[in-house]
Amino acid sequence: TVAGGILALFVSLKIFFPYFWEDLVFFLKRKRLKSMIKKRAKNGILTIIDLFTHRVGKIPHKPFLIYEGNVHTYEDVDRRSNRVAQVFLQYGALKKGDTVALLMCNGPDFIHVWFGLAKLGCVVAFLNFNVRSRSLLHCCNTCAAKAVVIGEDCLGSIETEFIFHLLENNITVWLMSTSSPFPCVGTILDKLDKVPDHPVSSHLRAANNGKCTAMYIFTSGSTGFPKAAIITHLRALSACLAFIQCGATSQDIMYLTLPLYHISASLLGIGGCIELGATCVLKKKFSASQFWNDCRKYNVTMFLYIGELCRYLCNQPRKEGDRVHKVRIALGNGIRPAVWKEFLMRFGPIKIFEFYGSTEGNVGFFNYTNKIGAVGRAGIFSKFLHSFELLKYDISKEELMKDKHGRFNMFFSVTLSWPAGEPGLLVTQVTREAPFSGYVGNNEASEKKLLRNVFVKGDVYFNTGDLLVMDDNGFLYFTDRVGDTFRWKGENVATVEVAEIITMMDFIQEANVYGVNVKNCEGRIGMAAVVLKPNQAFDGERLYKHLVDFLPSYARPRFVRIMDAMQITPTFKHQKMHLVDEGFNPEIISEPLYFLHEPSCSYVPLTREIYKNVAS
Repeated sequence: TVAGGILALFVSLKIFFPYFWEDLVFFLKRKRLKSMIKKRAKNGILTIIDLFTHRVGKIPHKPFLIYEGNVHTYEDVDRRSNRVAQVFLQYGALKKGDTVALLMCNGPDFIHVWFGLAKLGCVVAFLNFNVRSRSLLHCCNTCAAKAVVIGEDCLGSIETEFIFHLLENNITVWLMSTSSPFPCVGTILDKLDKVPDHPVSSHLRAANNGKCTAMYIFTSGSTGFPKAAIITHLRALSACLAFIQCGATSQDIMYLTLPLYHISASLLGIGGCIELGATCVLKKKFSASQFWNDCRKYNVTMFLYIGELCRYLCNQPRKEGDRVHKVRIALGNGIRPAVWKEFLMRFGPIKIFEFYGSTEGNVGFFNYTNKIGAVGRAGIFSKFLHSFELLKYDISKEELMKDKHGRFNMFFSVTLSWPAGEPGLLVTQVTREAPFSGYVGNNEASEKKLLRNVFVKGDVYFNTGDLLVMDDNGFLYFTDRVGDTFRWKGENVATVEVAEIITMMDFIQEANVYGVNVKNCEGRIGMAAVVLKPNQAFDGERLYKHLVDFLPSYARPRFVRIMDAMQITPTFKHQKMHLVDEGFNPEIISEPLYFLHEPSCSYVPLTREIYKNVAS
């Protein structure tokens, strides 16, 4: 009877709750990791530096970083960062709580300076070395930086006026160099040998609690100037646990090509290695042609990806040894379903763990079942981990829909049953367990991210700005970013979905879909910028037939722009703003343009005459 009951239970779970055991294991693992952080806090581990120092004491001689063939052990990095801290202590006049901005490319010294400043109790602000001087100056002023450390390899890309503006604003400037071409600008490398490598006093870095600010990480600034998201010590330590949830161990070797100023590289990557006690192979920048050779050379077992990185690997010429490697785990976000499938077929059974999250967000999702295309899952136990809703969103008005009582309409609540289907705006409840720390120096932007009195008076939700869909099994899929989705002919068009369909063509390597304005027309009409595969020609007839087969008429791009290379952000995401601004005017755009000509059942060259007819 007992055996029959157990068998019936297992069969029932498999039929009605097919992911019950995966949900349960993930839930228990999350609870255990949360308890571990609390237990560590009682033992004095409240910061990443506390955790790093703890690791140094246990595995001092284990390789921590491998950079350009040079090995840096945990003890090496500790001693070098001690020297950096001593330099700032003796020459820098910095004190606990001061903000220091870091403008450096990937390399061991990025981590040495980061850790050295953190050992002094400074708040480190990571600057994107790709942004220009005006934005950089805005970033420094926003976070109230007392000093800026500039890497020698970044010096050539910044304008001289930027240095002088910093000095005029009483911001101390340091170069990670032995000499300086500017007056009143300090140097660090020449002073490292003049100071001891023993630790500075631990009371300098001591954090009162996990809610204190650890660092500022800037958002991409796609809708204006970058905003400095406040990252607390607790948030930083929590992010370090990502690879543990993937099943990684101290024996794994990570390959890290993402820029360290990004939260994925700094906290999930470097922080994740410290959490595991693992080794990180650090690259100055991503190279698709060197990727697998490096993985084989260093016996890499896991890597971080973001945006289009995996697509670039798939676009490389096929080789016989594509499956000859030891990589077993890939963690990241932004991989498209078609690329995901192609990646697995070509490079072997690598477990891809897609997650959803943002720099400033208070909740993230994790695809722990490796379901292709999903960014996460609302399992049976999700309500015990976080509270989120999918709210009905009007694309044309770019606003949330409300009922007659003024309350927001929702497709889904984590606490209720729901009809799966349409995309909804993801909002996450702000609670003590899931706080929103906001942006430093920008209270207005912080408040704009919050929705108040959503369902009951007094409740607060964080507006992610992302549209997600949930299927019947509770899997969440990213649809589009609010503002990227456009409306045409009274219908909503998801750019990600259309781009996926376009890249199914064998002559198209990459596609970036967006909406452009047409005079006297409501909404925005679809346009696609595409990069052709090497030695392939654009075939307008085949593309037309393909899109007719797969897309409704309102979703088919009316214009196609052929580009030599797709412009991307430093985090491998497609840039859209300048493409939207340029529209489809052949007098502005020198690249080939095509127009969907229904009578010809083809995409035909967009001439000035056709453009004038469309515009009029």
